Amino acid sequence: METKLEMLNKLRQDMLLWQGFKPAEGEVAARVGLGEIEAAFPGGVFPRKGIHEFICETPDQVAATDGFVAGLLSVLMAEGTGCVWISTSRRLFPPSLAAFNVETDQIIFVDVRSDREALWVMEEALRCDGLAAVVAEVDGLSLVESRRLQLAVERQGIPGLIIRKDPQKLVAGVSTARWKIAPLPSGDEDGMPGVGFPRWQVQLLKVRSGNPGSWTLEWEADRFLQVTKEQVPFQTVHEKVG
Repeated sequence: METKLEMLNKLRQDMLLWQGFKPAEGEVAARVGLGEIEAAFPGGVFPRKGIHEFICETPDQVAATDGFVAGLLSVLMAEGTGCVWISTSRRLFPPSLAAFNVETDQIIFVDVRSDREALWVMEEALRCDGLAAVVAEVDGLSLVESRRLQLAVERQGIPGLIIRKDPQKLVAGVSTARWKIAPLPSGDEDGMPGVGFPRWQVQLLKVRSGNPGSWTLEWEADRFLQVTKEQVPFQTVHEKVG
């Protein structure tokens, strides 16, 4: 006879399946190096079978999100698989992705005229074999569109990363996670002058069946590194307080 704890755990697993979270085999190997952030997801693993929305309110947040997404792509594309990056008004400078160990010749950039076309291309790309991820830059995303994308993701197991550049068009959707990435001042490297490693305030605004939160990360050489409070520059702490 099942104990109450066993019944509760089984119910939790069933709820995750009903909500579209389908853990793949070999989850340990599926980690993407986000440290404590990954513990916020069900099972402690970054959901690859999911739609991830990145909410941007300002141009500097768009740039910070591009960098953070590039860091994710460097892990997702580590096995040499490709990526499709779709946009209606692309400002990304492809060679800059090399700073995050992303080979630009493995990315297919698709420029279209409208969000509708971008989302159609994204849905079709998510149904393809041989891709590690699909990225789309759009202003808005309806509930119906997000459901169609989520179904495509679940069939093929390719993560869909949507960079949303108009928070005024934010509506409820079925995305697995909703992120917000903001730039932070770089830290000093042993007192050396110049620009340090890229650093971000990473917020999980919503995560299905998980735990939202906020963390400070930087990209050091070839990996994400979590920054402790003691390492955060004084001006960053002051800005948060103010």
